[in-house]
Amino acid sequence: MSIKKHIPNTITSMNLLSGALGVICTFHGEMGLAFCLMLLAAVFDFCDGLAARLLGAYSPIGKELDSLSDMVSFGLLPSLMLVCTMEQHGAAFWASLLPLFLAVMSGLRLAKFNVDERQTTDFLGVATPTAAIICGSLCCYIWCCTDSILVSWAGSIWFLPVLALVLGLLLVSEIPMFGMKVAKGHKLLDAKRIVFLVLSGVAIAATAVFRLNWSLAVLLIFCIYLVENLLLAIARPRR
Repeated sequence: MSIKKHIPNTITSMNLLSGALGVICTFHGEMGLAFCLMLLAAVFDFCDGLAARLLGAYSPIGKELDSLSDMVSFGLLPSLMLVCTMEQHGAAFWASLLPLFLAVMSGLRLAKFNVDERQTTDFLGVATPTAAIICGSLCCYIWCCTDSILVSWAGSIWFLPVLALVLGLLLVSEIPMFGMKVAKGHKLLDAKRIVFLVLSGVAIAATAVFRLNWSLAVLLIFCIYLVENLLLAIARPRR
C-alpha cells in the first residue's frame, strides 16, 4: 500500500484538528490563539490540495474529509468566535446566538461547492476561509486592542450579527470571486490580482507604521479582497 496517497488526507486531518483546538480556545476566551489556529487550518487547507495535485493522490474520501474539516475550521469556529466575543462584551444571550447564522450558511456553501463544477480556479460566492478569516481577525483585534472603538460595538445587537448575516448571504451568492490559483495557460498575475497585492502591501505597511496589532492587517487584506470583488461584480457588463 502506497503511503503517499494518505499524505493529503493526513494534512486535511490537521486542518480539522486545528479547527477543533480553535473551538476549545474560543470557549476559554483565548481569541488570539483561536485565530492563529484558524490561520494554521487555512495553511493545511491549502497544502492538502497542493499535495494531492503533486502526488496525484485524489480520492472521494479526501473530498468529503476536506469539507467536514472546513465546516469545523471555517464554519463553526468563526461563528463561535463571534458568539463568544458578543458574550464577553455584555450582549444578551439571545443576541449572541445570532452569528450562528454564519455556521449554517457555511454548511450550505460547502455542500454547494462540492456539487458545482463551475468553481475550479475562481469562485461563485465568498469562499468559507475568506469569511472565516474576516470574522476571526476582527474578533482577535477586538480581544487584543481593548481601547479600539470596535470594542464598544462588539456587545451590540447589530454589529457582529449584521456582519454574520452579510457574510452568510455572500457565501451562497452567485457573485464571481477571483481565486489566487491560476488556471493552466492563464497569466500568473492579471490586473485585478496586481491591484489586490498592491493594496494588501499598503495595508501591511500602514499597520506596521502605526504599530497596530497584526490581526488588523489580516482583516484589511481580506476586506480589500472582498470589496474589490464586489466592485468588479458591479462594474461587470450585464449579459
